[in-house]
Amino acid sequence: MTMENKSRPGAFVISLDLELHWGVRDKRSIEQYRENLDGVRNAVKEILALFTKYGIHATWATLGFLYFKNAKELKQNLPDTLPEYEDEALSPYKYIQQAGNIDDHYHFAPDLIKLIQNTPGQEIATHTFSHYYCLEKGQTAETFKADIQAAIKTAAANGIKTESLVFPRNQWNPEYLPILDELGIKCYRGTEKSWLHKAVSQQGESKLRRALRLMDAYVNLSGYHTHAVDEHLTQKPVNIAASRFLRPYNRRLAFLDGLRLRRIKKAMTHAARTGQVFHLWWHPHNFGTARSENLAFLNKVLEHFVELKRQQPFQSMSMRML
Repeated sequence: MTMENKSRPGAFVISLDLELHWGVRDKRSIEQYRENLDGVRNAVKEILALFTKYGIHATWATLGFLYFKNAKELKQNLPDTLPEYEDEALSPYKYIQQAGNIDDHYHFAPDLIKLIQNTPGQEIATHTFSHYYCLEKGQTAETFKADIQAAIKTAAANGIKTESLVFPRNQWNPEYLPILDELGIKCYRGTEKSWLHKAVSQQGESKLRRALRLMDAYVNLSGYHTHAVDEHLTQKPVNIAASRFLRPYNRRLAFLDGLRLRRIKKAMTHAARTGQVFHLWWHPHNFGTARSENLAFLNKVLEHFVELKRQQPFQSMSMRML
């Protein structure tokens, strides 16, 4: 790999997985995660303000469920074919049936979608309709297609064309990529090229991988994970692979935040100098608590982008723009 590549400017891509309680429902109750969920709306507003300040284009991978005002409206728009996960805890449809009262505040967000839609430079992509798990037992290509069709239809009803996708839990399934192409999805976020980040089912995950990923956030265990988009342009849909998860502020590990920032900045610098892509991602609910600390950290990342942009061609781009 050469240190300089002027054939194509480097790109700084940001994607966020907007999902509210649906994204953690099978792991944490509302009571356990209430502070994060209560802070999501303010976090989204403050993130958008930073993006506007620094001229950042970003992709908001939005769960289809969030478009609806309440559970009654959602139930009227479910796909005809639903996944039948062997682990029933994974199914949001079982949750919808069994929950006595689904609190709108924690499960629906048409207000946030409209806010993002009205902010310049922001792409609204899909995070599937139902937080669909593509590597879990019991789901099929047929139910996946029905889910994505529902997501596209729901977004279209709100004036949004769906061209990018982020797989929930990063469970991207190569067998399903032709379905995305058929439905007009042009790109998706794949995982980093390392066994630490390989897409696996919940059963395939391990404590060792999680521990090493945590270490990798502070010291370079697995590389920069920048990549040249040109390598993938012959494939449909295009894989705009992830480079780094922006881990949220952790009070116990705050003394290491200098290393966490350095890890991200060095990868961004590498991308800018080599004409490659650096793809940063996180969930807005990660910023639901310790918002001031998380936003201050993000501000430093965005300041570094501006500095790199002054030094050489380096662009802020959404997934769709690539």
